[in-house]
Amino acid sequence: MTEHETIPLAGVIGWPIAHSLSPKVHGHWLARYGLAGAYVPLGVREGDFGSALAALPKLGFVGANVTMPHKERAFALADTRSDIATRLGAANTLVFDPGQGIMADNTDGFGFIENLRERVPGWNAGAGPVTVLGAGGAARAVIVALIEAGVPELRLLNRTRSRAEALRDGIAPSVSVLDWSEAENALAGAALVVNATSMGMAGGPDMALTLHELGPDAVATDIVYARGETPFLTAAKSRGARVVDGFGMLLHQARPGFERWFGRAPEVDDALRAAVLT
Repeated sequence: MTEHETIPLAGVIGWPIAHSLSPKVHGHWLARYGLAGAYVPLGVREGDFGSALAALPKLGFVGANVTMPHKERAFALADTRSDIATRLGAANTLVFDPGQGIMADNTDGFGFIENLRERVPGWNAGAGPVTVLGAGGAARAVIVALIEAGVPELRLLNRTRSRAEALRDGIAPSVSVLDWSEAENALAGAALVVNATSMGMAGGPDMALTLHELGPDAVATDIVYARGETPFLTAAKSRGARVVDGFGMLLHQARPGFERWFGRAPEVDDALRAAVLT
């Protein structure tokens, strides 16, 4: 049992939200550890987010995850913010504390790094340059996490160069921005390549890169979760690279919130993966 007078509640706020796998993740952990509590999907439209967020603590919620399109709004409405959330200007994890109000954090970068460490034992951030493809919101968290982990060089490419430059100027001045036309050459010598685009995914642009400069000692990861291997990972594997899918990032980013809300540090293992994929 927990120290709360009522059963602690948590959930994931977004719109749309029916597709979210987070309830399966947290539901598995609650059952596995025999903890009192519940975690539910909360479909909230943009115009209703502020009022919905204010109501949650009164309804017994101890915290929540936040997904699109509310991450920046959640950050703005928080009473206190972690350093990483402040740097990113966005929050994906909220803790409701009676004494401190709404506390905002961002665990996306944590999930990315922990997924790499789990799937590539011995992964070393200092092994060599990193190439990141894409400059959206998820790429921001990944880039900050990689810099803090100690990567020696980071190359950033986006189909619209100005967006990559804006990301660099906003959070990571040490990043080298290259034209998208240089994407293949930017893979040369890279120890890690991160696909943070929708390239090859349903509804996104085709997988236009051959990855012919990707070395066999490299690690390639796609931060998008998809059932089965993404075209990017298939191409990387054909070059002999070790590949890491984005599913583990989803699982690991959930760990800090669960521990704060329910008082138990959870594990990411094969049993969790099987439960979520069922």
